[in-house]
Amino acid sequence: MSDIVVVYELGQAGSVVRVHAAPGAPGGGSGRGPRTMCGKDTFAMEPAGWQPSEHPGASWCPPEHTGLECPACAAAVGED
Repeated sequence: MSDIVVVYELGQAGSVVRVHAAPGAPGGGSGRGPRTMCGKDTFAMEPAGWQPSEHPGASWCPPEHTGLECPACAAAVGED
């Protein structure tokens, strides 16, 4: 899961309303690609501090946001 970047979709109050997975930016680096695994634009999303590659065996979604993960992203990552 080293090529997955976790991003937050925020509501009007700035709270996390959905957690998405995005591929890493082309060419490596720590950036995110332009679209999430479900096809949403990542431009307005906030990167999470959670990096799945640092937590082998754990879910791609940060534990504090369990239940807010995007079902389409979870299916694309293989956790549906």
